Amino acid sequence: MTAVFARTTFHDALARLADPHLLRELAYVGGRWVAGRDGHSFGVTDPASGAPLAWVASLDADQTTDAVSAAAKAFPAWRDLLPQQRATILRKWHGLILAAREDLALLMTLEQGKPLAESRGEIDYAASFIEWYAEEGKRLNAESVTSHLPGAEMIVRREALGVVGIVTPWNFPCAMITRKAAAALAAGCTVVAHPSSETPLSALALAELGERAGLPAGVFNVVTGDAATIVGRMNAEARVRALSFTGSTEIGKLIAGQCAPTMKRLVMELGGHAPLIVFADADIDKAADIAINAKFATSGQDCLAANRIYVERPVLAAFTQAFKARIEALKVGDGLEADVEIGPLMHERAIAKVEEQVADALKHGAIVLTGGKRHKAGPLFYEPTLLADVSDDTLIMREETFGPVAAVTAFDSEAEVVKRANDTEYGLVAYVVTENGARQMRLARALEYGMVAVNRVKITGEPIPFGGWKQSGLGREGSRHGMEAFTELKYLCIDTAA
Repeated sequence: MTAVFARTTFHDALARLADPHLLRELAYVGGRWVAGRDGHSFGVTDPASGAPLAWVASLDADQTTDAVSAAAKAFPAWRDLLPQQRATILRKWHGLILAAREDLALLMTLEQGKPLAESRGEIDYAASFIEWYAEEGKRLNAESVTSHLPGAEMIVRREALGVVGIVTPWNFPCAMITRKAAAALAAGCTVVAHPSSETPLSALALAELGERAGLPAGVFNVVTGDAATIVGRMNAEARVRALSFTGSTEIGKLIAGQCAPTMKRLVMELGGHAPLIVFADADIDKAADIAINAKFATSGQDCLAANRIYVERPVLAAFTQAFKARIEALKVGDGLEADVEIGPLMHERAIAKVEEQVADALKHGAIVLTGGKRHKAGPLFYEPTLLADVSDDTLIMREETFGPVAAVTAFDSEAEVVKRANDTEYGLVAYVVTENGARQMRLARALEYGMVAVNRVKITGEPIPFGGWKQSGLGREGSRHGMEAFTELKYLCIDTAA
Protein backbone atom coordinates (compact mmCIF):
# COMPACT_ATOMS: atom_id res chain seq x y z
CA MET A 1 0.00 0.00 0.00
CA THR A 2 1.26 3.48 -0.77
CA ALA A 3 0.65 6.69 1.14
CA VAL A 4 -2.58 8.51 0.34
CA PHE A 5 -2.52 11.25 3.01
CA ALA A 6 -0.68 14.51 2.74
CA ARG A 7 1.50 15.23 5.77
CA THR A 8 -0.84 18.06 6.83
CA THR A 9 -3.69 15.57 7.38
CA PHE A 10 -1.81 13.69 10.08
CA HIS A 11 -2.56 13.78 13.81
CA ASP A 12 -2.33 17.30 15.26
CA ALA A 13 -0.50 16.04 18.37
CA LEU A 14 2.57 15.20 16.25
CA ALA A 15 3.27 18.94 16.21
CA ARG A 16 4.08 18.62 19.94
CA LEU A 17 7.27 16.66 19.21
CA ALA A 18 10.26 18.68 20.36
CA ASP A 19 12.44 16.60 18.04
CA PRO A 20 10.46 15.86 14.86
CA HIS A 21 13.30 13.68 13.57
CA LEU A 22 12.22 10.98 16.05
CA LEU A 23 9.18 10.34 13.87
CA ARG A 24 10.65 7.93 11.33
CA GLU A 25 8.71 6.23 8.55
CA LEU A 26 11.55 4.29 6.93
CA ALA A 27 13.06 1.03 8.16
CA TYR A 28 16.62 1.03 9.47
CA VAL A 29 19.01 -1.44 7.82
CA GLY A 30 22.79 -1.41 7.84
CA GLY A 31 22.94 2.16 9.11
CA ARG A 32 20.63 3.47 6.36
CA TRP A 33 16.96 4.48 6.34
CA VAL A 34 15.28 2.19 3.81
CA ALA A 35 11.97 2.41 1.96
CA GLY A 36 9.86 -0.57 1.03
CA ARG A 37 10.44 -1.99 -2.42
CA ASP A 38 8.37 -0.08 -5.00
CA GLY A 39 7.32 2.28 -2.20
CA HIS A 40 5.26 -0.27 -0.30
CA SER A 41 4.12 1.05 3.08
CA PHE A 42 1.43 0.58 5.70
CA GLY A 43 -0.57 3.00 7.79
CA VAL A 44 -0.24 3.57 11.52
CA THR A 45 -3.20 5.13 13.30
CA ASP A 46 -4.13 6.37 16.76
CA PRO A 47 -6.45 3.76 18.31
CA ALA A 48 -8.15 6.44 20.41
CA SER A 49 -9.28 8.59 17.48
CA GLY A 50 -8.51 6.64 14.32
CA ALA A 51 -6.43 9.59 13.07
CA PRO A 52 -3.46 8.72 10.84
CA LEU A 53 0.01 9.00 12.31
CA ALA A 54 2.41 7.76 9.64
CA TRP A 55 2.96 5.58 6.61
CA VAL A 56 5.80 3.21 7.43
CA ALA A 57 8.01 1.30 5.00
CA SER A 58 6.91 -2.29 4.39
CA LEU A 59 10.02 -4.35 3.64
CA ASP A 60 9.90 -7.68 1.83
CA ALA A 61 11.70 -10.97 2.42
CA ASP A 62 14.75 -10.05 0.35
CA GLN A 63 15.14 -6.79 2.25
CA THR A 64 14.93 -8.80 5.46
CA THR A 65 17.83 -10.88 4.16
CA ASP A 66 19.68 -7.61 3.54
CA ALA A 67 19.21 -6.74 7.20
CA VAL A 68 20.54 -10.13 8.29
CA SER A 69 23.52 -9.64 5.97
CA ALA A 70 24.20 -6.22 7.47
CA ALA A 71 24.05 -7.67 10.98
CA ALA A 72 26.30 -10.59 10.04
CA LYS A 73 28.84 -8.21 8.46
CA ALA A 74 28.84 -5.97 11.55
CA PHE A 75 29.10 -8.84 14.03
CA PRO A 76 32.88 -9.55 14.09
CA ALA A 77 33.87 -5.96 14.79
CA TRP A 78 31.15 -5.45 17.42
CA ARG A 79 32.01 -8.76 19.10
CA ASP A 80 35.68 -7.86 19.23
CA LEU A 81 35.17 -4.54 21.00
CA LEU A 82 36.07 -4.55 24.65
CA PRO A 83 32.93 -4.84 26.82
CA GLN A 84 33.79 -1.40 28.18
CA GLN A 85 33.67 0.03 24.66
CA ARG A 86 30.26 -1.48 24.00
CA ALA A 87 29.14 -0.20 27.40
CA THR A 88 30.14 3.37 26.54
CA ILE A 89 27.87 3.33 23.47
CA LEU A 90 25.00 1.67 25.33
CA ARG A 91 25.20 4.19 28.17
CA LYS A 92 25.04 7.03 25.65
CA TRP A 93 21.97 5.40 24.08
CA HIS A 94 20.44 5.17 27.55
CA GLY A 95 21.06 8.87 28.17
CA LEU A 96 19.58 9.93 24.84
CA ILE A 97 16.43 7.88 25.50
CA LEU A 98 15.90 9.55 28.87
CA ALA A 99 16.54 12.97 27.34
CA ALA A 100 13.86 12.25 24.71
CA ARG A 101 11.43 10.82 27.28
CA GLU A 102 8.55 13.20 26.54
CA ASP A 103 8.74 12.74 22.77
CA LEU A 104 9.03 8.96 23.05
CA ALA A 105 6.10 8.82 25.45
CA LEU A 106 4.01 10.96 23.11
CA LEU A 107 4.75 8.68 20.16
CA MET A 108 3.91 5.63 22.26
CA THR A 109 0.58 6.99 23.45
CA LEU A 110 -0.35 8.03 19.93
CA GLU A 111 0.36 4.64 18.36
CA GLN A 112 -0.52 2.33 21.28
CA GLY A 113 -3.20 4.26 23.16
CA LYS A 114 -1.96 3.81 26.72
CA PRO A 115 -2.22 6.82 29.06
CA LEU A 116 0.67 9.24 28.81
CA ALA A 117 1.73 8.60 32.41
CA GLU A 118 2.08 4.89 31.64
CA SER A 119 4.06 5.70 28.50
CA ARG A 120 6.50 7.82 30.48
CA GLY A 121 6.90 4.97 32.93
CA GLU A 122 7.62 2.56 30.09
CA ILE A 123 10.34 4.83 28.67
CA ASP A 124 12.08 4.80 32.05
CA TYR A 125 11.62 1.01 32.23
CA ALA A 126 12.95 0.55 28.69
CA ALA A 127 16.01 2.69 29.33
CA SER A 128 16.82 0.81 32.52
CA PHE A 129 17.61 -2.39 30.59
CA ILE A 130 20.18 -0.60 28.46
CA GLU A 131 21.91 0.82 31.51
CA TRP A 132 21.82 -2.55 33.30
CA TYR A 133 23.28 -4.54 30.42
CA ALA A 134 25.91 -1.90 29.66
CA GLU A 135 27.39 -2.88 33.01
CA GLU A 136 26.45 -6.56 33.01
CA GLY A 137 28.25 -7.10 29.71
CA LYS A 138 31.53 -6.52 31.58
CA ARG A 139 30.84 -9.52 33.78
CA LEU A 140 30.66 -12.37 31.25
CA ASN A 141 33.50 -13.96 33.16
CA ALA A 142 35.43 -17.09 32.26
CA GLU A 143 35.49 -19.83 34.89
CA SER A 144 38.32 -22.11 35.75
CA VAL A 145 37.63 -25.84 35.90
CA THR A 146 39.60 -28.04 38.24
CA SER A 147 41.42 -30.34 35.86
CA HIS A 148 40.81 -34.08 35.94
CA LEU A 149 43.65 -34.66 33.45
CA PRO A 150 47.38 -34.44 34.22
CA GLY A 151 49.23 -31.57 32.56
CA ALA A 152 46.09 -29.74 31.47
CA GLU A 153 44.55 -26.37 32.27
CA MET A 154 40.82 -26.01 31.71
CA ILE A 155 38.78 -22.84 31.12
CA VAL A 156 35.11 -22.29 30.25
CA ARG A 157 34.05 -18.94 28.85
CA ARG A 158 31.03 -17.38 27.18
CA GLU A 159 31.27 -15.99 23.66
CA ALA A 160 28.78 -13.98 21.61
CA LEU A 161 26.41 -16.13 19.59
CA GLY A 162 26.06 -14.03 16.42
CA VAL A 163 23.04 -12.39 14.79
CA VAL A 164 19.94 -12.28 17.00
CA GLY A 165 16.41 -11.86 15.66
CA ILE A 166 13.94 -9.96 17.85
CA VAL A 167 10.15 -9.96 17.40
CA THR A 168 8.15 -7.67 19.68
CA PRO A 169 4.45 -6.99 20.39
CA TRP A 170 2.38 -3.82 20.42
CA ASN A 171 1.54 -3.55 24.12
CA PHE A 172 5.04 -2.51 25.28
CA PRO A 173 6.63 -1.15 22.09
CA CYS A 174 9.79 0.27 23.70
CA ALA A 175 10.48 -1.97 26.68
CA MET A 176 10.20 -5.23 24.74
CA ILE A 177 12.77 -3.96 22.25
CA THR A 178 15.31 -2.83 24.84
CA ARG A 179 14.92 -5.79 27.21
CA LYS A 180 15.92 -8.10 24.38
CA ALA A 181 18.28 -5.91 22.35
CA ALA A 182 20.30 -4.58 25.28
CA ALA A 183 21.14 -8.09 26.47
CA ALA A 184 22.14 -9.23 22.98
CA LEU A 185 24.17 -6.11 22.20
CA ALA A 186 25.99 -6.18 25.53
CA ALA A 187 26.92 -9.81 24.93
CA GLY A 188 28.52 -8.80 21.61
CA CYS A 189 25.72 -9.91 19.28
CA THR A 190 24.12 -7.87 16.53
CA VAL A 191 20.36 -7.47 16.18
CA VAL A 192 17.62 -7.57 13.56
CA ALA A 193 14.39 -6.38 15.19
CA HIS A 194 10.85 -6.63 13.87
CA PRO A 195 8.33 -4.52 15.81
CA SER A 196 4.58 -4.97 15.58
CA SER A 197 3.10 -3.20 12.58
CA GLU A 198 0.60 -1.57 14.92
CA THR A 199 3.35 0.19 16.89
CA PRO A 200 6.50 0.56 14.77
CA LEU A 201 7.17 4.23 15.53
CA SER A 202 8.63 3.58 18.98
CA ALA A 203 11.15 1.07 17.62
CA LEU A 204 12.18 3.38 14.78
CA ALA A 205 12.68 6.26 17.24
CA LEU A 206 14.94 3.98 19.31
CA ALA A 207 16.93 3.23 16.15
CA GLU A 208 17.34 6.95 15.49
CA LEU A 209 18.66 7.47 19.02
CA GLY A 210 20.89 4.40 18.74
CA GLU A 211 22.47 5.84 15.61
CA ARG A 212 23.11 9.12 17.43
CA ALA A 213 24.65 7.17 20.32
CA GLY A 214 27.20 5.61 17.99
CA LEU A 215 25.86 2.10 17.36
CA PRO A 216 27.85 1.08 14.27
CA ALA A 217 26.05 0.41 11.00
CA GLY A 218 24.46 -3.04 10.98
CA VAL A 219 24.66 -3.60 14.73
CA PHE A 220 21.00 -2.69 15.35
CA ASN A 221 18.51 -3.01 12.50
CA VAL A 222 14.74 -2.44 12.51
CA VAL A 223 12.75 -4.19 9.77
CA THR A 224 9.14 -3.06 9.44
CA GLY A 225 6.35 -4.66 7.45
CA ASP A 226 4.34 -7.87 7.24
CA ALA A 227 5.13 -10.16 10.17
CA ALA A 228 4.67 -13.46 8.33
CA THR A 229 7.04 -12.35 5.56
CA ILE A 230 9.74 -10.83 7.74
CA VAL A 231 9.71 -13.28 10.65
CA GLY A 232 9.41 -16.23 8.29
CA ARG A 233 12.59 -15.14 6.51
CA MET A 234 14.43 -14.52 9.80
CA ASN A 235 13.41 -17.97 11.04
CA ALA A 236 14.69 -19.61 7.85
CA GLU A 237 18.03 -17.76 7.94
CA ALA A 238 20.81 -19.94 9.34
CA ARG A 239 22.85 -16.82 10.08
CA VAL A 240 20.25 -15.79 12.65
CA ARG A 241 21.52 -17.83 15.59
CA ALA A 242 18.84 -16.91 18.14
CA LEU A 243 15.26 -15.68 17.99
CA SER A 244 13.68 -13.77 20.89
CA PHE A 245 9.89 -13.42 20.68
CA THR A 246 7.18 -11.91 22.85
CA GLY A 247 3.61 -12.70 21.88
CA SER A 248 0.91 -15.34 22.01
CA THR A 249 1.60 -18.99 22.78
CA GLU A 250 -0.02 -19.93 19.48
CA ILE A 251 2.39 -17.82 17.42
CA GLY A 252 5.29 -18.90 19.62
CA LYS A 253 4.66 -22.52 18.71
CA LEU A 254 4.57 -21.61 15.01
CA ILE A 255 7.88 -19.74 15.29
CA ALA A 256 9.49 -22.61 17.19
CA GLY A 257 8.56 -24.98 14.39
CA GLN A 258 9.99 -22.67 11.76
CA CYS A 259 13.24 -22.29 13.72
CA ALA A 260 13.76 -26.02 14.24
CA PRO A 261 15.55 -26.69 10.91
CA THR A 262 18.30 -24.19 11.79
CA MET A 263 18.43 -25.15 15.51
CA LYS A 264 18.12 -21.58 16.71
CA ARG A 265 18.28 -20.62 20.34
CA LEU A 266 14.82 -19.53 21.39
CA VAL A 267 13.77 -17.05 24.05
CA MET A 268 10.00 -16.80 24.25
CA GLU A 269 7.80 -14.74 26.53
CA LEU A 270 4.37 -16.09 25.66
CA GLY A 271 0.85 -15.93 27.02
CA GLY A 272 -0.09 -15.31 30.62
CA HIS A 273 -3.33 -15.93 32.48
CA ALA A 274 -2.45 -14.80 35.97
CA PRO A 275 -4.43 -15.81 39.04
CA LEU A 276 -4.82 -13.37 41.91
CA ILE A 277 -5.66 -15.12 45.19
CA VAL A 278 -7.10 -13.13 48.08
CA PHE A 279 -7.27 -14.90 51.45
CA ALA A 280 -9.62 -14.04 54.29
CA ASP A 281 -6.80 -12.64 56.43
CA ALA A 282 -5.90 -10.02 53.81
CA ASP A 283 -6.30 -6.30 54.29
CA ILE A 284 -9.31 -5.74 51.99
CA ASP A 285 -8.42 -2.21 50.90
CA LYS A 286 -4.87 -3.30 50.13
CA ALA A 287 -6.19 -6.34 48.21
CA ALA A 288 -8.54 -4.15 46.17
CA ASP A 289 -5.71 -1.75 45.32
CA ILE A 290 -3.52 -4.67 44.26
CA ALA A 291 -6.34 -6.04 42.10
CA ILE A 292 -6.89 -2.68 40.37
CA ASN A 293 -3.22 -2.31 39.51
CA ALA A 294 -2.71 -5.96 38.58
CA LYS A 295 -5.77 -6.07 36.30
CA PHE A 296 -6.18 -2.64 34.68
CA ALA A 297 -2.65 -1.45 33.84
CA THR A 298 -2.27 -0.94 30.07
CA SER A 299 -6.08 -1.17 29.93
CA GLY A 300 -5.76 -4.86 30.75
CA GLN A 301 -3.60 -5.48 27.67
CA ASP A 302 -0.73 -7.03 29.58
CA CYS A 303 0.51 -10.60 29.85
CA LEU A 304 0.96 -9.96 33.58
CA ALA A 305 -2.68 -8.93 34.04
CA ALA A 306 -4.59 -10.67 36.85
CA ASN A 307 -7.36 -12.31 34.85
CA ARG A 308 -8.67 -14.87 37.35
CA ILE A 309 -9.40 -13.38 40.77
CA TYR A 310 -10.07 -15.96 43.48
CA VAL A 311 -11.40 -14.62 46.80
CA GLU A 312 -11.89 -16.66 49.96
CA ARG A 313 -15.62 -16.83 50.61
CA PRO A 314 -15.77 -15.07 54.02
CA VAL A 315 -14.42 -11.82 52.49
CA LEU A 316 -15.92 -12.14 49.02
CA ALA A 317 -18.64 -9.53 49.54
CA ALA A 318 -16.34 -6.99 51.19
CA PHE A 319 -13.62 -7.41 48.53
CA THR A 320 -16.09 -7.22 45.66
CA GLN A 321 -17.61 -4.02 47.00
CA ALA A 322 -14.21 -2.36 47.44
CA PHE A 323 -13.00 -3.55 44.04
CA LYS A 324 -16.18 -2.37 42.29
CA ALA A 325 -15.85 1.12 43.77
CA ARG A 326 -12.29 1.41 42.48
CA ILE A 327 -13.24 0.15 39.03
CA GLU A 328 -16.03 2.68 38.73
CA ALA A 329 -13.60 5.47 39.64
CA LEU A 330 -11.27 4.71 36.73
CA LYS A 331 -11.16 7.48 34.13
CA VAL A 332 -11.56 6.32 30.53
CA GLY A 333 -10.44 8.36 27.54
CA ASP A 334 -7.75 9.36 25.09
CA GLY A 335 -4.34 8.70 26.63
CA LEU A 336 -3.28 12.28 25.92
CA GLU A 337 -5.97 13.65 28.25
CA ALA A 338 -5.08 14.47 31.84
CA ASP A 339 -5.56 11.77 34.48
CA VAL A 340 -6.82 9.13 32.05
CA GLU A 341 -6.24 5.60 33.39
CA ILE A 342 -7.94 3.42 30.74
CA GLY A 343 -7.25 3.99 27.07
CA PRO A 344 -8.55 2.25 23.95
CA LEU A 345 -7.93 -1.35 23.04
CA MET A 346 -5.50 -1.88 20.19
CA HIS A 347 -7.90 -2.99 17.46
CA GLU A 348 -11.39 -4.29 16.72
CA ARG A 349 -10.26 -7.89 17.22
CA ALA A 350 -9.46 -7.11 20.85
CA ILE A 351 -12.89 -5.57 21.41
CA ALA A 352 -14.59 -8.56 19.78
CA LYS A 353 -12.69 -10.99 22.01
CA VAL A 354 -13.67 -9.11 25.17
CA GLU A 355 -17.30 -9.04 24.07
CA GLU A 356 -17.21 -12.77 23.37
CA GLN A 357 -15.74 -13.55 26.79
CA VAL A 358 -18.28 -11.39 28.63
CA ALA A 359 -21.21 -12.89 26.73
CA ASP A 360 -19.96 -16.41 27.44
CA ALA A 361 -19.54 -15.68 31.15
CA LEU A 362 -23.09 -14.36 31.38
CA LYS A 363 -24.40 -17.42 29.58
CA HIS A 364 -22.74 -19.58 32.24
CA GLY A 365 -24.34 -17.68 35.13
CA ALA A 366 -21.98 -14.79 35.84
CA ILE A 367 -23.35 -11.36 36.68
CA VAL A 368 -22.11 -7.92 35.65
CA LEU A 369 -21.53 -5.70 38.67
CA THR A 370 -20.28 -2.75 36.64
CA GLY A 371 -19.44 -2.08 32.99
CA GLY A 372 -20.05 -4.82 30.46
CA LYS A 373 -20.23 -2.95 27.16
CA ARG A 374 -18.38 -0.65 24.80
CA HIS A 375 -17.59 2.79 26.15
CA LYS A 376 -18.98 5.97 24.63
CA ALA A 377 -15.43 7.36 24.24
CA GLY A 378 -15.02 5.61 20.90
CA PRO A 379 -15.28 2.35 18.96
CA LEU A 380 -12.16 0.80 20.52
CA PHE A 381 -12.99 1.68 24.12
CA TYR A 382 -14.54 -0.82 26.53
CA GLU A 383 -15.98 -0.02 29.93
CA PRO A 384 -13.92 -1.21 32.92
CA THR A 385 -15.92 -4.27 33.87
CA LEU A 386 -16.39 -6.48 36.91
CA LEU A 387 -17.93 -9.93 36.57
CA ALA A 388 -18.92 -11.94 39.65
CA ASP A 389 -19.83 -15.60 40.17
CA VAL A 390 -17.69 -16.61 37.20
CA SER A 391 -17.36 -20.37 36.79
CA ASP A 392 -14.11 -22.08 35.89
CA ASP A 393 -15.48 -23.47 32.60
CA THR A 394 -16.04 -20.05 31.02
CA LEU A 395 -13.85 -18.65 28.26
CA ILE A 396 -12.61 -15.81 30.44
CA MET A 397 -11.29 -18.28 33.02
CA ARG A 398 -9.64 -20.51 30.39
CA GLU A 399 -8.26 -18.02 27.86
CA GLU A 400 -6.02 -14.99 28.28
CA THR A 401 -7.97 -11.73 28.49
CA PHE A 402 -6.49 -8.66 26.84
CA GLY A 403 -8.93 -6.02 28.00
CA PRO A 404 -10.36 -4.17 31.04
CA VAL A 405 -12.53 -7.01 32.33
CA ALA A 406 -12.04 -8.58 35.77
CA ALA A 407 -13.55 -11.95 36.66
CA VAL A 408 -14.10 -12.79 40.35
CA THR A 409 -14.96 -16.15 41.88
CA ALA A 410 -15.02 -17.63 45.39
CA PHE A 411 -12.92 -20.40 46.93
CA ASP A 412 -13.15 -22.28 50.23
CA SER A 413 -9.72 -23.78 50.95
CA GLU A 414 -6.06 -23.29 50.21
CA ALA A 415 -5.68 -26.69 48.54
CA GLU A 416 -8.70 -26.01 46.33
CA VAL A 417 -7.51 -22.63 45.10
CA VAL A 418 -3.98 -23.85 44.37
CA LYS A 419 -5.41 -26.64 42.24
CA ARG A 420 -7.69 -24.25 40.35
CA ALA A 421 -4.95 -21.65 39.87
CA ASN A 422 -2.57 -24.27 38.45
CA ASP A 423 -5.19 -25.77 36.13
CA THR A 424 -3.97 -23.92 33.04
CA GLU A 425 -1.38 -24.24 30.29
CA TYR A 426 0.02 -20.88 31.37
CA GLY A 427 2.56 -20.21 34.11
CA LEU A 428 3.90 -16.68 33.86
CA VAL A 429 2.94 -14.86 37.08
CA ALA A 430 0.64 -15.37 40.06
CA TYR A 431 -0.45 -12.88 42.73
CA VAL A 432 -1.13 -13.81 46.36
CA VAL A 433 -2.60 -11.54 49.04
CA THR A 434 -2.32 -12.89 52.59
CA GLU A 435 -0.83 -11.76 55.89
CA ASN A 436 0.01 -15.33 56.92
CA GLY A 437 3.77 -15.76 56.53
CA ALA A 438 3.70 -19.55 56.45
CA ARG A 439 0.98 -19.49 53.79
CA GLN A 440 3.02 -17.04 51.73
CA MET A 441 5.86 -19.57 51.58
CA ARG A 442 3.54 -22.51 50.88
CA LEU A 443 1.85 -20.70 48.00
CA ALA A 444 5.18 -19.54 46.58
CA ARG A 445 6.20 -23.20 46.30
CA ALA A 446 2.86 -24.66 45.26
CA LEU A 447 1.99 -22.27 42.43
CA GLU A 448 3.36 -23.42 39.06
CA TYR A 449 4.49 -20.02 37.84
CA GLY A 450 7.83 -18.49 36.94
CA MET A 451 7.10 -15.42 39.09
CA VAL A 452 5.01 -15.05 42.24
CA ALA A 453 4.07 -11.66 43.70
CA VAL A 454 3.08 -11.64 47.38
CA ASN A 455 1.15 -8.62 48.68
CA ARG A 456 2.32 -6.41 45.80
CA VAL A 457 2.01 -5.85 42.06
CA LYS A 458 5.27 -4.28 40.88
CA ILE A 459 7.86 -7.04 40.66
CA THR A 460 9.54 -6.58 37.27
CA GLY A 461 12.74 -4.71 36.46
CA GLU A 462 16.15 -5.11 34.92
CA PRO A 463 17.77 -7.22 37.71
CA ILE A 464 15.14 -9.98 37.77
CA PRO A 465 14.76 -13.04 35.49
CA PHE A 466 11.44 -12.43 33.73
CA GLY A 467 9.78 -15.52 32.30
CA GLY A 468 7.28 -18.29 32.77
CA TRP A 469 6.74 -22.00 33.17
CA LYS A 470 4.79 -24.42 30.99
CA GLN A 471 3.46 -22.81 27.80
CA SER A 472 4.19 -19.28 28.98
CA GLY A 473 7.65 -19.35 27.51
CA LEU A 474 11.25 -20.46 27.19
CA GLY A 475 14.27 -18.85 28.80
CA ARG A 476 14.45 -15.63 30.78
CA GLU A 477 14.79 -11.92 30.04
CA GLY A 478 16.43 -9.39 32.32
CA SER A 479 19.06 -10.18 34.98
CA ARG A 480 22.32 -11.95 34.18
CA HIS A 481 20.25 -14.89 32.93
CA GLY A 482 18.94 -12.72 30.11
CA MET A 483 22.32 -12.87 28.36
CA GLU A 484 22.66 -16.64 28.47
CA ALA A 485 20.69 -17.37 25.29
CA PHE A 486 22.86 -14.94 23.34
CA THR A 487 26.15 -16.60 24.25
CA GLU A 488 27.80 -19.97 23.64
CA LEU A 489 29.89 -21.78 26.19
CA LYS A 490 33.37 -22.58 24.94
CA TYR A 491 35.60 -25.04 26.78
CA LEU A 492 39.37 -24.71 26.42
CA CYS A 493 41.71 -27.53 27.40
CA ILE A 494 45.34 -26.39 27.27
CA ASP A 495 48.26 -28.73 27.50
CA THR A 496 50.72 -27.51 30.12
CA ALA A 497 53.03 -30.51 30.27
CA ALA A 498 56.71 -29.65 30.09
